[in-house]
Amino acid sequence: MHGLVNRSIQGFVQDNFGRARWVEIAHLAGLEFVEFETMLHYPDRMTLQVIDAITRTFGTPYDTVLEDVGTYLVANPKVQAVRRLLRFGGADFVEFLHSLDELPERARLAVDDLDPPRLELREHSCNMFSLRVDSRYPGCGHVLVGMLRAMADDYGTLVLLEHMGRVQRSELIDITVIETAFADGRAFDLGARAVG
Repeated sequence: MHGLVNRSIQGFVQDNFGRARWVEIAHLAGLEFVEFETMLHYPDRMTLQVIDAITRTFGTPYDTVLEDVGTYLVANPKVQAVRRLLRFGGADFVEFLHSLDELPERARLAVDDLDPPRLELREHSCNMFSLRVDSRYPGCGHVLVGMLRAMADDYGTLVLLEHMGRVQRSELIDITVIETAFADGRAFDLGARAVG
């Protein structure tokens, strides 16, 4: 697993529960270190061990932990790069949904050795969609549910999201857009701000 993914999980724990709790989880997971390096690769089992340690520490179901990590990646101010990458997908939430097919390529432009899941959006009506998530990593769909929920909030859109399960390497997410202008969205500037 790419170190960037593992470092994001580490950041999720540290930012929400503190450094001491992260150190505890790293030890419970059997890691011989407490800092993941963002540009290294780690055995997949390490990531699974860390997530398992989080679920045991907090008594939170595996799927919920993954959804919470997905939400963290978008909503936490310390990881704005992910939000920016996603917001370039469209001016509103529905436009953003239609850009999801291109997201893996945009992610690889940012980090060329990343192995993001393949995404395929299907539109069933003007407000009903399904997102197919193909990945060798079980649970990617749950991370996407958390990210989609946070992005809907970011756009001020009310949505209903349901993870429909996994078949082989594919997970399916049902998306119902209930109201596009439900609340004020968060401000977003396409251009970088000048410093100084």
